Amino acid sequence: MDTPFAFATADPSPFYDSQQLGPIGVFDSGYGGLTVLKEIVKHLPDYQFIYLGDNARAPYGNRSFETVYHYTLSCVEWFFQQGCSLVILACNTASAKALRTIQQQDLPKIAPNKRVLGVIRPTTEVIGRFTHTNKVGIMGTSGTVMSNSYPIEIAKFYPEIAVFQEACPMWVPLIENNAFDNPGADYFIEQNLQHLLQQDPAIDTILLACTHYPLLMNKLMQLTSKQPHLKIISQGEIVASSLVDYLNRHPEINQLCKQESGIRFFTTDDTSDFNQKAAIFWGQPLVSEHAVL
Repeated sequence: MDTPFAFATADPSPFYDSQQLGPIGVFDSGYGGLTVLKEIVKHLPDYQFIYLGDNARAPYGNRSFETVYHYTLSCVEWFFQQGCSLVILACNTASAKALRTIQQQDLPKIAPNKRVLGVIRPTTEVIGRFTHTNKVGIMGTSGTVMSNSYPIEIAKFYPEIAVFQEACPMWVPLIENNAFDNPGADYFIEQNLQHLLQQDPAIDTILLACTHYPLLMNKLMQLTSKQPHLKIISQGEIVASSLVDYLNRHPEINQLCKQESGIRFFTTDDTSDFNQKAAIFWGQPLVSEHAVL
C-alpha cells in the first residue's frame, strides 16, 4: 500500500495551472483522514494518492475559523505543489471552516483548473436515506458543531429533518493516544452519547462527523445494543462512493488524476510518532515522510 511513486515538480509561481497528471491528495489535520483514505483506495485501487497530516498544528477542532482557514489553505497549496489536481479535505473541521472560502475565493485566483472537495456535503446529501423518524444526531469536534455546518447543509437537502448536535472534545485525544479502549474512556463516550440522545428520544440515526470516530464504532455499538433501532453511520464509505461519482461526472478532473496504484504518506510533524499512531487508523504499518509547508 505504501509503494512510492514519482512527484511532479513544484511550480515556483503562485499559480498552479499545470495540466500534468498527479496523485489525488487527501488531507486531515491529523490521523482521522486515513479512515476515509482507506475506503477511497478500496473504491479506486488503480489511482495514486498522497496523504498529508498536519500533525504539527493539530488539533484543528478548537481553533478559530481564520486559523483553520489559513492552515488548510497552506496545506492545499502544498498538495498543488506536488502535482495534485484534486484534493479531498478528509477533515470535518477543515471542511466546515475553510472549504467554502478556498473554493470561492482562492481557487479562482491560484488554481482555476484544480478542485478541492470536503466530507460534509457528500454525507448530508444522503443522510435522509438512513432515518425513518427524521431525527438525526451529529457527534463531532467542538469546531464542527460550532460551525453549524451539518444542520445548514442537511436543511438544504432534507428540510424535514431535525438535527441535534453533541460536541465530543475528549474523543480525538483518547483515540490518538490509543486510550479509547481503556475503561476510563467509557465515561466520556457514554456521557456524550447520552447527552445527544436525551435531546430527543426519537433520534434514530447518529452521524459520526469526525473521521477519527470510526475507531469507536465497536464501543458505540455496545453502548447502544439495547436500542436496535439506532443506526450509527461513519463517513468513509459515503465519501468514497461520492468521489467515484464525482470523477465519473467530471472527466476533465479524472483525466488529470494519475492512475498508477500507489500511496505516499506525509506529516508536518515527527515521522516516527506519525507512523506509530497512524497504523492504528490505517490498520497496518506504514512509513511516512516529513512535509515542510
